[in-house]
Amino acid sequence: MREQEERNDPSPHETSGPAGTGAETEAERRRRRARFLRELAEARELRDRVQPRRAKAARLRHAMRMRTFRW
Repeated sequence: MREQEERNDPSPHETSGPAGTGAETEAERRRRRARFLRELAEARELRDRVQPRRAKAARLRHAMRMRTFRW
């Protein structure tokens, strides 16, 4: 229950609007984005290990999309 309360409470570093220092907000946004992308990649790797057939099909679909994509 305590975890849920902590998740719902905004941290003191987060601002609810554009007010705040631009550099600090930008750095925090980059850190959060980097953490999100790391966790997303980790989740994809885990899913690929757990469901190899689905991962192979996804790779083939992606390859087909990239083959037919026009620059």
